[in-house]
This record gives sequence, structure tokens and C-alpha cells, in this order.
Amino acid sequence: MINYTISLDNVEYMLCILVRISLFVYTAPFFSQRGVPRMVKVAFSLFLTGIMYTILGEHEPLQYQTVYGYATIVLKEALTGVLIGYSANICNSIVDLAGRVMDMESGLSMSNLMDPNTGQMGSMTGVFYQYAVTLMLIISGMHRYLLSALAETFTLIPVNGAVFDEDRLLESIIRFAGDYVEIGFRICLPVFAVMLLLNAVLGIMAKVAPQMNMFAVGMQLKVLVGICILFFTASLMPIVANFIYTEMKTMVATFVSTMIQT
Repeated sequence: MINYTISLDNVEYMLCILVRISLFVYTAPFFSQRGVPRMVKVAFSLFLTGIMYTILGEHEPLQYQTVYGYATIVLKEALTGVLIGYSANICNSIVDLAGRVMDMESGLSMSNLMDPNTGQMGSMTGVFYQYAVTLMLIISGMHRYLLSALAETFTLIPVNGAVFDEDRLLESIIRFAGDYVEIGFRICLPVFAVMLLLNAVLGIMAKVAPQMNMFAVGMQLKVLVGICILFFTASLMPIVANFIYTEMKTMVATFVSTMIQT
């Protein structure tokens, strides 16, 4: 007969681990997509919790006085998991910015698509780039990096050991805002530059031949040229994915550093 007992302290400790991991799974890229069933997310969170509890082994008892104290610890773990997952997830918005700029320049901004992953309307080019970059990130092993980073946070930020530095967190968000515009403009630069030259040519033609309806001609020409540029720059997708890969690693490390007790 197997007689296995578990103390209340271990249950409380495991629950805190589960809260951090489950919030990470529901906010991090790849794992939080709507195409992943909720039961799979729950089972995956429980599986990771069991592994992390076994790896961490012995631990110090959680220090709290009342049930409100333990609720505060749980909320801290929830916020920690959300910040870790969100720091990687916000990098996906860079591709959406580049896609919207491309569509606006090429005349495709009126044709929006429903993104099944977010449930929101997105630009046609942005959705295309989103799926292409996500596929390349999965191939490059970004999901393994996120899981290893999550596991490492339990060493850097023990349970009930997170210290939220608002100033450093705000500094990290401001830094991302600068990278957001810079990387997004780098991605859409080929289309933006070609469309700038095309607008200059159309302006000259409008002065040379005012009897031609450059508005009607320009709309069709922009769409055609925009699609051609997207076709010829498809080989640059690995470089775009590398930009997002580097930015995700940077933001995860930056956000984690804001919660480490110094």
C-alpha cells in the first residue's frame, strides 16, 4: 500500500508556481494563440508546474500571516507571469505596424482581414507577415527559449521574491517604444522607399500630362507595384524574423531584470 502525504506548505508553494506558469502560458506568444484549445493550455500549465516543482526541490516556507497575505503572494506571482509573457508578446505588434504602413503606402489599407489569433481586424500585409514570422520563430526554437527563460526566472525571482520597480519598468516600456518604431520602419522601408519614388514620378507626370487622370492610374499602379515589391522582398523574411527574435530576447531579459531584488 502506497502512503503518500503532502503538506499544506507544499500545496501553497505549488499553487504559486502554477499561477505564474499559467499566466505566462495565457499571455506569451505561440502558447496564447486562439487556435490552441483551452484544455491544452491548462494541461500544459499543470505539466510544467509538476516539472518545475520537482526541479526546485526544497524551498523555504512562504512567510505570511493571514489569508490576505497569501492572496498578495498569489497576485505577485500572477503579475510576474503576465509581465514575462507580455514582454515577448508585445514584440509581435512590430510586424503589425510594418504591415499597416505598407498597406497604407500601397493602397491596400481598405482591405482588412480578421486575424483569427487575436480576433481583431488587421492589415492584409500585417497578417501575412505575422504568420510568416511566427512560423520562422517556431522553426528557430523561440518557444524553447521562452520556456527556458520561464524556468530560469524561478531561480532569479523566487516565489514571493518579485520586486516591481516602477521606474525601471517604465524605462523598459519607453525603450521598447523606440525599438518598436525603428524596427517597424526597417521592415517596411523597401515598400516605403519605392512608393516615395513612385509618388514623385506620378507628380511629375501630372504636371507634364495634366489631361491624364493620375489619381485613377496611381491607385492601380500603387497596388501593382506594392504587390511586386512584397514578392521580391519575400527573401528578406528571415532578416525580419531575426529582428523580432532579438527584440523578444531583449525585452524578456529587460522585464525580468526589473523584478529582480537588488
